Amino acid sequence: LLSRLGGIVAQQMLYPFIGRVFIHTLEPASFLDLPDTDPRPNTLVTFHANLLGHPDLPRWLRYTQRSPSQPGFLYGTPTLEDRGQQIIEVIAYNRESFETTRQRLVLLVGEPEGPSLPYEAEFLVQSHDVEEVLPSPIGQHFLTALGGLWVPGELQLLNITSALDRGGRVPLPIEGRKEGVYIQVGSSRPFSTCLKVVGSPASHDRCTQGQPPLLSCYDSFVPHFRVDWCNVSLVDKSVPALPGPVPTWGSGILEHDPYFCPPTEAPDRDFLTDALITLLVPLLVALLLTLILAYIMCCRREGVLKRNLATSDIQMVHHSTIHGNTEELRQMAANRTVPRPLSTLPMFNVRTGERLPPCSDIAQVPLILDQH
Repeated sequence: LLSRLGGIVAQQMLYPFIGRVFIHTLEPASFLDLPDTDPRPNTLVTFHANLLGHPDLPRWLRYTQRSPSQPGFLYGTPTLEDRGQQIIEVIAYNRESFETTRQRLVLLVGEPEGPSLPYEAEFLVQSHDVEEVLPSPIGQHFLTALGGLWVPGELQLLNITSALDRGGRVPLPIEGRKEGVYIQVGSSRPFSTCLKVVGSPASHDRCTQGQPPLLSCYDSFVPHFRVDWCNVSLVDKSVPALPGPVPTWGSGILEHDPYFCPPTEAPDRDFLTDALITLLVPLLVALLLTLILAYIMCCRREGVLKRNLATSDIQMVHHSTIHGNTEELRQMAANRTVPRPLSTLPMFNVRTGERLPPCSDIAQVPLILDQH
């Protein structure tokens, strides 16, 4: 209603927390006027979201929608640098009626409530896509299943990332194949012994060698979730990291080093000799090779007379006979006054099937028929 009154854009206030996963579902009914008795409940609607005044979303926020018949999701985990107010503009497109609706989401990123979560664990769930984990019931179900492996305490979702954003490959279009999703969970309680064994270097070494990981407890995720235990990472932030040495700023002038003695003066060098050698030597070699080749081809010719004297008389007579007969045949073909031999008459044409009698041969018939 507000979007139709004088161009007023509807707004919604949301409150993401730093270090906690933020999930907002984009329902078509909240954007478009879809009555409850709509005979087409699966209206095709797509969304486009961007930061107000910018072409894209903030770096911590992602948008996904599996198909136009399903809702879209805005999800991500803000950091300390993202604290403050951010306005997200969402445009919904009705693919059937071509209706568009604009809505603004005002995100007020603030500090999280409750105790800190210094113990973080990340799991790769291979049995789900990111759109299947983003709804709240699925996430709570995952935390409930994880409670069987972790010390009971406050478990919260810290981040959800698609495996494709981590360099994973798009699965084949086979039933049961999923893209996979990384789920990061935090807690105020230390890791259990089971998780420590799975995340130990010895377990990762077994995975590298193609062996099953070290899982010393019952897999409570089965059968609803299929977790890749070779991709479990544990981060303990309860012990603060020691700060590194503070760099000291110097004067900007290098100190005296006995091993580094750059020359103070560079003597003048004449490159004329080097240039002449580089150009003249290849030219002289090429000229020498040209003279040798010319001598072999032009100055060592034997001549026709020397060749005839070195050839036997029988071979010369044989060659002269062949040459004379060839000239005689050429003269006969040029005159065409002699009838063709009977053995060369075209009695049957293979291509046309025409039969020619022997008496039809005259002197004007060519020796070789034209082939068309």
